[in-house]
Amino acid sequence: MIVSPETAKRLVKRKRADNLFRFACFAAALLGVLILVLFLVKIVIDGAGRLSWHFIRSDLSSRPNRTGIWPAVVGSAYVMILTAGIAVPMGVAAAVYLEEFNTKKNRLTEFIQLNIANLAGVPSIVYGMLGLAVFVRWMALKQSVISGALTMSLLILPMVIIVTQEALRAVPKGYRDGSLALGSTYWQAIRHQVLPSAAPGIFTGIILSISRAVGETAPLIVVGAAAYVRRVPQSIHDTYTVLPIKIFDWAGEAKHGFNEAAASAILALMIALLLLNSVAIYLRARARLRR
Repeated sequence: MIVSPETAKRLVKRKRADNLFRFACFAAALLGVLILVLFLVKIVIDGAGRLSWHFIRSDLSSRPNRTGIWPAVVGSAYVMILTAGIAVPMGVAAAVYLEEFNTKKNRLTEFIQLNIANLAGVPSIVYGMLGLAVFVRWMALKQSVISGALTMSLLILPMVIIVTQEALRAVPKGYRDGSLALGSTYWQAIRHQVLPSAAPGIFTGIILSISRAVGETAPLIVVGAAAYVRRVPQSIHDTYTVLPIKIFDWAGEAKHGFNEAAASAILALMIALLLLNSVAIYLRARARLRR
């Protein structure tokens, strides 16, 4: 095939532009990976020496060489378990209704759907202010574990709904039609065919939503989570602290020992997030094998 000189020049320019774009994408990805690696290396160097089971199980202290993170670990566990218990059933139920039972779209449901999508992008501090006004003051729950959990539930609820809807949309329509043709009700078709098929995506979205909530600090600071609590919370009405707030508090301390404790707490938080993501991978793989 004979190519004219002008066409050849254009092809050379396109190839150069393609190579330049490819190099720019590679450089951007490499830069992000290098920054992440440097961050992890710095955290490991500063915090690996303090991270131990004794550090995790010890109480908080004003002395950097004696402090631990156990009250913050228990507080984080309380908040996350309550958050998941509130947001996950509500989010999945809302997604099932909007995607499966809401067959006739109207202005109200479209308005709700639009606002759910918008709420997923609202800054977390706004949810903290809402939680302060509604749960802490209006409902008089004060600076307790339940007020923090309710606030974090509002934070992750739009994400749970959106991810569950996407997982339900990915299920072929033939699953529903086949189940209905065999005599099942619509709810039985959803329960026994649609939800199990959508389970991998739903589990992944739920774990990622909870992982986001684990690392949030601003909403809990606004609703009154304390930075220093010696006593482990015994009920949902007690005061509490969480790991991200302790990390934020220690990072601003002038004493070098608190900076090391903050690095160790970051490592503990990262390990917890990795475990949550591992659970998501396991549940997704198990759900796929059952299909």
